[in-house]
Amino acid sequence: MIDRVSQRERPPSLPLAHQRWSQLLFLHWRAGSEHLRPLVPSPLELDTFEQETWVGLVAFRVTRMRPALLPPIPWLSSAYQVNVRTYVHHDGVPGVWFFSVDASNALAVWAARLVYGLPFRLARMRVTATGNGVSFESRRVGTHGAVPTLKADWQLGNLLPSAPVDSLAFFLLERYVLYAAPNARLYRARIHHCPWPLRRAKLTRLESTMLTAQGLREEDGSVPLLHAQARPMNVSVWPRERVLDVRRAAW
Repeated sequence: MIDRVSQRERPPSLPLAHQRWSQLLFLHWRAGSEHLRPLVPSPLELDTFEQETWVGLVAFRVTRMRPALLPPIPWLSSAYQVNVRTYVHHDGVPGVWFFSVDASNALAVWAARLVYGLPFRLARMRVTATGNGVSFESRRVGTHGAVPTLKADWQLGNLLPSAPVDSLAFFLLERYVLYAAPNARLYRARIHHCPWPLRRAKLTRLESTMLTAQGLREEDGSVPLLHAQARPMNVSVWPRERVLDVRRAAW
């Protein structure tokens, strides 16, 4: 059985770090499990909603990044991020598996790779917000061959109600565990924030090679499912915990 509700509760121990998320947009596509399975470590099971697997692209702004008990440091506590992800579970604990995470802050890239073993890469990003419109551009640096890029413009719409527990939106968005597998070991880490405050969104431009750069593809001709963040929210992050060893040959 997969417990999709209790993970929303705040862990009793002290978090490792805090941050604030804003200007966030979720884009999701159905993706065949035959494409995802070879890219996810075998101890993790692909999570499904009505027997379908999904891949997501998430773009957002991070501010007030800081270790617990310390204040944010000017010029070092903010970044823009783009992540490519899918949804997994292990021992009944649902979570997120990141294929890539691009960020505009070199210190954040270094820290996330060191502390969590996450696939962070440095990127140049430019974001403009005017009224209810957001323009987001990202281009990874230090990459040979085809460069992963994102150009997306969207308009924010009406507020949405909270996602019901049995809905697709809850399945995709209400995730409070991340998994990583550096050095042939599987880890997971908890995060905590309020349930997602959501607004409708309408894409006016989308040019992206972020999925194809990871060997992923959405269903041919499919339009992404969109959810936009309604207001900024504070996020706490806990240290990673080792789950088990991973046999790389089983990937």
